[in-house]
Amino acid sequence: MTTHENMGTIVRREREGPGVAVVRLLLPAGWLLAAVGYYGAWISHPTSALTLSGGDMAEFVKFLPGVLDGSLRVHRQLFYLPPGAVVAGVALLAGARRLSYPLLLRLLAVGLAVPLSLQLLPPAWSPASLVTAEFRWQVLGLGVCWFLLAGFWLWGRAPARLVGGLTSLLALAAGGLSVWQFLTVKPAIAVVYGRSPAMGWGLVVSLAGLAIMAGSGAVLASAQPPQRKRPAQFAGTGYSAGVRSGRS
Repeated sequence: MTTHENMGTIVRREREGPGVAVVRLLLPAGWLLAAVGYYGAWISHPTSALTLSGGDMAEFVKFLPGVLDGSLRVHRQLFYLPPGAVVAGVALLAGARRLSYPLLLRLLAVGLAVPLSLQLLPPAWSPASLVTAEFRWQVLGLGVCWFLLAGFWLWGRAPARLVGGLTSLLALAAGGLSVWQFLTVKPAIAVVYGRSPAMGWGLVVSLAGLAIMAGSGAVLASAQPPQRKRPAQFAGTGYSAGVRSGRS
């Protein structure tokens, strides 16, 4: 990076204001918390086999008695929204010019988002099972995630208000809808366990990460775009003055 590019980056960051600067720091933490929380315990139990992560919730609820007999209506695919929102958020904002993340951080975020996207697949699957109606939406979601990740450099050139707003909406939807399903199935899990299940740390951490993502996206969507500095303002550097005098 040249001296002039460094100066341009410094000027741009100064003009962004404190809000975008805070987003630049907090957003990667939001991605990390939301992802780690999804792998952590959503249902806590003294017996490790009965402790359920976010991904386990989507599969476990299929075997609840109320779901099997049709008396409890559950949209289990909504439990896959948190990792989907994180992957989409990384794809939309990791390469954003407004945030100016280093190349290494961008590549690291996108690289880690790929295995996270695989959480949308069932624990045991085969190519034949993935085309069935049960898993069709999960496969579609995985395809969308990979499409977004493949174009992360392109989305980074999109208006910050657009990608910031989409990230905020996705994070809010992922948190709200997954909690709705959690509260829907929790009484049925209590019947199976013979005790009211405790909310695990993973759900809390994941929601905290999604909240950071939602807030960061809202700040980017509402922040004013930076004003470009005119070349004439650099005339006082001496370089431009020397060029003009040489030409004259």
